Amino acid sequence: MPAHSGLITVIDRAARKAAPRLRRDFNEVQHLQVSRKGPADFVSQADQRAEQTLFEELSKARPDWGFLMEERGEIAGDPAKPRFIIDPLDGTSNFLHGIPHFAISIAVEEPLPSGKREVTTALVYQPLTDESFWAEKGRGAWLTDQRLRVSARREPSEALVATGIPFLGHGDFVTWSRIFGAVAPQVAGIRRLGAAALDLAWVAAGRFDAYWESDLKPWDYAAGVLLVKEAGGFVTDYRGGERYADRNEFLAANDGLHSKLHKMVAGALR
Repeated sequence: MPAHSGLITVIDRAARKAAPRLRRDFNEVQHLQVSRKGPADFVSQADQRAEQTLFEELSKARPDWGFLMEERGEIAGDPAKPRFIIDPLDGTSNFLHGIPHFAISIAVEEPLPSGKREVTTALVYQPLTDESFWAEKGRGAWLTDQRLRVSARREPSEALVATGIPFLGHGDFVTWSRIFGAVAPQVAGIRRLGAAALDLAWVAAGRFDAYWESDLKPWDYAAGVLLVKEAGGFVTDYRGGERYADRNEFLAANDGLHSKLHKMVAGALR
């Protein structure tokens, strides 16, 4: 069993502290009070309570660190110290419709001498299944105490691919449709489950062979990207480059499958 670092222990405890209330609220989802943030973008009291719990727990453990959170936005800390990137409820729409596929996503982003920042620690926790996907840079990706590796499938015809489909007010339907048209006829199946952090965690675990999506926020992808990389996978933009965050384009898979998929995707976008 891998030894948790102190930081992973802190993050895991915070997620598990927030999880019981999410589980209770999920079982009473029809009673939740829900407010609209924008078109088809909902936030529940459960979401806000989970974020508050995470903020309180992590602030106690690392009082001078900053935060970037889905609901409360950015809270500045010591600029020389890391910051937490948090999605308290990835898969909010699933949660509100009683679909049991959602997660808590926490990443730690550290400042570099260059002035850039790098995600070095990640955790995606599924409260209903009690699955804790975690990774640290250079230490691999894990599901609790089981080492994770991306799928070994190399042929698109054998691959199950996850994606995020544009919806009301979000995403580029034209671009997505062109990619879908190029990829779908050549793969074993495409799935849209509605939780980007879990999609990426499942690529790291080999449940999905690949994943593509755009129009994501940092809290959607920060933890999941590190999980995939530490599980031996590749994450690039649609043209195979490393500017996935700048371009807001994410294509994840193992090395052999990735090279084939990115050619399909890049060809579709010419």
